[in-house]
Amino acid sequence: MNKILIAFDAANFSEGAFKFASQLNEIQPCLLTAVFLSSMDYSIFLGYPVGMQSDFVLEMATIDDKLIARSEDRFKELCEKNHIEYRLHEDVGGYSLLTLRKETRYADMLIIGSQSFYKNVDNKSPNYYLKEVLHTAECPVLLVPEEFEFPSDLILAYDGSESSIIAIKMFSYLFPQLCKNDALLVYANDDTDHIPEEAYIEELLTRHYSKLTIFKLDVEPDDYFSAWLKSKKQAMLIAGSYGRTGLSEIFRKSFITEAIKAHRLPIFIAHK
Repeated sequence: MNKILIAFDAANFSEGAFKFASQLNEIQPCLLTAVFLSSMDYSIFLGYPVGMQSDFVLEMATIDDKLIARSEDRFKELCEKNHIEYRLHEDVGGYSLLTLRKETRYADMLIIGSQSFYKNVDNKSPNYYLKEVLHTAECPVLLVPEEFEFPSDLILAYDGSESSIIAIKMFSYLFPQLCKNDALLVYANDDTDHIPEEAYIEELLTRHYSKLTIFKLDVEPDDYFSAWLKSKKQAMLIAGSYGRTGLSEIFRKSFITEAIKAHRLPIFIAHK
């Protein structure tokens, strides 16, 4: 049984993220641990004069308490309705990103609603909070749009890098049942005609993905990969590291950013 973490900020309960977690639980029962974070990270106010901090923080904390209580009730109601084993954690300290990083250290995977996470604070996609989680999480992160079709196909983004292999392996370890679905290993690089270490990757992945197809996408990935993904109506994207040192030369940051912005597919992201 996996321990799956699901994170909500106080102002936004993601129905899409919960729905995906519930559907995963139907396939592989899990312990679903909900983390309810403050409406913002109060650590940004540490440099302000104490008087300015206290009134504002007290007011926001009171609002957070009410919002979190409402979200907790919704979460418990849905878990009990769907027969999911669950736990509740609150960000009692107000240091949201630090709290979430610690929580990810003790979880197999984190689920976040990619459209709702801190949208009241920053409506960019992906916003500052989401980027920070992707940079610092100590477990894989699954980004889920509010509207989606549960995936029947897997798209494995491969570029020969360590991070892409880690993501593909981590997904197979966590969700062997989903690996029975059609899996398309996609390599895109217009500078070479061969897939790097193809024999090695095929030897490894055919042990985990029973319906694996290897495909070289003959387009410039930054320009066309997101457009190509639009034709994949019922798929999940599995991709390597977002951020600490950037993506590789082939699947660069703009590729994953565009995939997140589209809000169409669940995206599984992992790094070392």
